[in-house]
Amino acid sequence: MKKNLLLCAGLTLVVVIVALAGCSPGRAVIEGLEELNISYQQEGIWVAGTGEVSVVPDIVNLRLGIEATEISVAEAQTQAAEAMNEVMAALTDSGVVEKDIQTQYFSIRQVTRWDREKEQEVVVGYRVTNMVTAKIRDVDKVGSIIDAVAEAGGDLTRIDSIDFSIDDPTAYYEEARKEAMADAKAKAQELAKLAGVKLGKPTYISEGAQFSTPIPRAVAVYEEAVGGAPTPISPGETKISLTLQVAYDILD
Repeated sequence: MKKNLLLCAGLTLVVVIVALAGCSPGRAVIEGLEELNISYQQEGIWVAGTGEVSVVPDIVNLRLGIEATEISVAEAQTQAAEAMNEVMAALTDSGVVEKDIQTQYFSIRQVTRWDREKEQEVVVGYRVTNMVTAKIRDVDKVGSIIDAVAEAGGDLTRIDSIDFSIDDPTAYYEEARKEAMADAKAKAQELAKLAGVKLGKPTYISEGAQFSTPIPRAVAVYEEAVGGAPTPISPGETKISLTLQVAYDILD
């Protein structure tokens, strides 16, 4: 019985505290108890800072492969396998290490056409597709590697996409983080000045999303090669950016 009375008394006290806290956004005072300080994260000056760093990519991810179509699966698969072996050899001969080559897609599909007389789809052959991604660590060689792959695979060669990135963006994010913090402080100081208050120390810091965005650049990469210049490839620039949300205290 005593335990139930104590539990009820405790719940009542909690309800009173919550009710008083809701009435006073800053402090709640209860007779017989010490003063309770209730703070909210919304207090102070809140700003968002942005930092951006432009950098030339040092890694190229090339998605390429072979596509062969023949009357039978066996013929299509044999043709695709032979051509793909030539493409893989061209990649490794160009300096791409095996650990940087990874199969991304492989499929064997029917090739059909509409037969007007039968009024239905009929199978006319089979298509074998084998796609890999090759990580190229020497950006200046991308054009010549593409040409080597195209020559090795012949008419069966498929170049699906090319993506430029940074191998280790850690240092660039650190630089962008410093810029974001400086940007946030400058904004907070301006707001404090406009409001006629004195800016205090940061009370809350949260880092938002990190992302990189390609920036087109007009300069293209060309190489000297036997038989003429290879395919021109422009690495452009990549913008490394991040955001910070910072709350500053307002001094009395």
